[in-house]
Amino acid sequence: MAEARTQGRTIGPEERRARLALRHRLAAGTRAATAEEVAGSLVALHATDAATVFLAAGARLAAGRDPVAEVERALYEERTLTRMHGMRHTLFVVPSALAAVVHSSTTDAASARERTMLVRHLAAGSDHDEAWLAETERRVLAELAARGEATGAELGTAVPRLREKYVYGVGTSQEGPQPVGSRVLRVLGMEGRIARGRPQGGWTSSRFRWAAVPPHAEVARDGAQAELVRQWLAAYGPATEADLKWWTGWKVTDVRRALAAVGAVPVALAEGVAHVLPDDLDPVRPEETGEPWAALLPALDPTAMGWQSRDWYLDPALRPALFDRSGNVGPTVWWNGRIVGGWAQRPDGEIVWRRLTDGDGDVDDFVIAEEAGRLADWVGDTRITPRFRTPLEKELSAA
Repeated sequence: MAEARTQGRTIGPEERRARLALRHRLAAGTRAATAEEVAGSLVALHATDAATVFLAAGARLAAGRDPVAEVERALYEERTLTRMHGMRHTLFVVPSALAAVVHSSTTDAASARERTMLVRHLAAGSDHDEAWLAETERRVLAELAARGEATGAELGTAVPRLREKYVYGVGTSQEGPQPVGSRVLRVLGMEGRIARGRPQGGWTSSRFRWAAVPPHAEVARDGAQAELVRQWLAAYGPATEADLKWWTGWKVTDVRRALAAVGAVPVALAEGVAHVLPDDLDPVRPEETGEPWAALLPALDPTAMGWQSRDWYLDPALRPALFDRSGNVGPTVWWNGRIVGGWAQRPDGEIVWRRLTDGDGDVDDFVIAEEAGRLADWVGDTRITPRFRTPLEKELSAA
């Protein structure tokens, strides 16, 4: 797709922030009634840290909705949301209707590489082969079919093969014994043959039970990639090829093919050429967002992690305080479409925040404090420690 020409439409930072506020359900009048609406508006919720799913939903649900009950209903009771490996080898929660698209567009190729790697590692570091792996998987699936759900430890007791070890990284500095079970369950999970069910413990726990699930529907890869790009641009557009390549983890050729398939239209941004859907060229005005708004978003929130190029909503000077060394964002404070600070929870449960910039114009600390109070009310006695700690979060939580 040509990167040199646009349709004469320029979209500035203010309009991009207005689109973000409306489409990501952050402006007060746009909040959602259900967890499914939240996930659909964002395409996918980061789930590497279990708490992120609930906190991201809670920031966007309308008053009177219980984020924990709402997400658990959708994930574990009605199963209208699905936790799965997706873009960039990362765990996400996606609308269940989109799971086959994510799997075919992205996870299928990654899971095939993961299986090939496991077979190679077993051959190099044990006396097990592909037939042994297939029989082990058959026993795991049979056990889950009989039980319904089981923890990794319960499966290890029922299928002793999972407790065996192999030598990882033979001949390298990383050589050492590793358990087979975690790798087997990971491959089965990536292939969509098993899925994570309810966690052991509360909603912040990342220790999940496993359950057998029906196979994903067959969707052609090119069609699945086009559909994922269509939904992503509707939520995150305008965006550059680099943004989309980063978010999906695809090759640039896949990105360009999908953009062409959906008829994406090039537009001009401050950083260069970007794309929107052909029916998304009408201006979005900042006043459409209503009253000035604030949000306390969690670590790894999909809005903060939505684009590779972030200068239009994040002052680069704030990155060292708000990101870890691997590029994972911590808890952030937003004002009218820009990150203006960060927040944390102290050991006694208090939600504390710090403003690092005034953003564009005056920031109303009272509105931010109201959002902090709303978060504290529904989190209650639960303690939240992000999986990836960032400098400001560590400082605030220890204060």
